[in-house]
Amino acid sequence: MLVLASTSPYRRELLARLGLPFTVCSPGVDEAPWPGETPADTAVRLAQAKARAGAALYPQAVVIGSDQVAELAGVRLDKPGGHDRAAQQLAMLSGRSAAFHTAVAVFNPASARMQVQLVPTQVQFRGLTRKQIDAYLRREQPFDCAGSAKSEGLGIVLLERIEATDPTALIGLPLIALTGMLQAEGVELL
Repeated sequence: MLVLASTSPYRRELLARLGLPFTVCSPGVDEAPWPGETPADTAVRLAQAKARAGAALYPQAVVIGSDQVAELAGVRLDKPGGHDRAAQQLAMLSGRSAAFHTAVAVFNPASARMQVQLVPTQVQFRGLTRKQIDAYLRREQPFDCAGSAKSEGLGIVLLERIEATDPTALIGLPLIALTGMLQAEGVELL
């Protein structure tokens, strides 16, 4: 049995690409960063915590947890939650490069084995006007996305360049890393 410990519709959609049956559960993990924790460390800790929380609900399953934390020049960019905060984030990102730290964890309670990988992505944003920002936000409403843009949607027009080893990492679940981890747990993918 395979479980995705996430309420993210983006992660659910990505995992569905593999064509494997899976169950989704809400991990109920506090996502607040710890004092002094780097954004990358937060992503890794939360991915592991989500996988463990899912395993507590499904002890016979292989459980996937994932988390993403965005940062701009050392400043954490959380999910904006609304138009005004998203507009502030995109204005800060205009013409600049941001790091998106995406961690994926696979926990097998039967063996107590936890695998975890951090997949970084650098994103260069185009110079954006306030009019462009507002038009984008009205059309796509990416208020549940770190960095306030959906690269898999209209948000791609805000971007100048993406540097990544796994294009799905920016969306929230690095499938290249995940498939290797699942194979290591004996999950047949083909």
